[in-house]
Amino acid sequence: MRKKKIFWGLMTVIFFGIAFASLLFYFKSGLEDNNADLYLESNADNSSQEADNHNINWDKLNRQNSDIYAWLYVPGTNIDYPVVQPANGEDDFFYLKRNIKKENSSAGSIYSEMQNAKDFSDPVTVLYGHNMADGSMFATLHKFEDSSFFKKHDSMYIYMPGRKLTYKIYSAYKYDNRHILNSFDFSKKKVLLDYFKYTENPLSTVVNTRNLKDYGLSLTKKSKVLTLSTCTSRMQGDTRYLVQGVLIQDERTEQ
Repeated sequence: MRKKKIFWGLMTVIFFGIAFASLLFYFKSGLEDNNADLYLESNADNSSQEADNHNINWDKLNRQNSDIYAWLYVPGTNIDYPVVQPANGEDDFFYLKRNIKKENSSAGSIYSEMQNAKDFSDPVTVLYGHNMADGSMFATLHKFEDSSFFKKHDSMYIYMPGRKLTYKIYSAYKYDNRHILNSFDFSKKKVLLDYFKYTENPLSTVVNTRNLKDYGLSLTKKSKVLTLSTCTSRMQGDTRYLVQGVLIQDERTEQ
């Protein structure tokens, strides 16, 4: 009996030791993989960067990886990352488990698929990111589930060399795992407008929306919608959480 107790005691210690080591590695790898701030000239005060060019070192980024074509910043969250798109010859999931250095990484990168133009000229652009346990990548996108947070944070920004795009966030909700760009033919006006109508009033148990009419805005066939997509749970991949904004300003910057 005593030997059995010792055996099971040792097994318990080993089990929890392995679990702890795994969690430590998971968090550590996430933190090491996502040092995107190295590519910003100054990170002292992100709030002040909303009105400028975000001080991005594009030369350093391009030397690091020519697949980097934009930068995404969502105030109030940890989302402040470069955006990549796989080069021709790679599949759309190339960056799903690779960082911006093209190294294997559980955190992956923030990326778009090759169906989307890299100048954000499509009616719907989708950016993907993991819901990481350490709060990196798109994990803090889930802050928009809180209605008070949603009300206070209504903007997100895309930076490109010489350009800054400002989007008004109007919808955040739980969605199924369908592939948006494959499921809808946005070249058809009715399909596009029906989809836009849905995004303004999505059928979801987890939803926050903003009435664009209150801002003198509306979704038309000429609208450009940016969709940020992540998992609703790190354990389940059958649903997605989406945050969507419509382009309201396209301006030139010095960088």
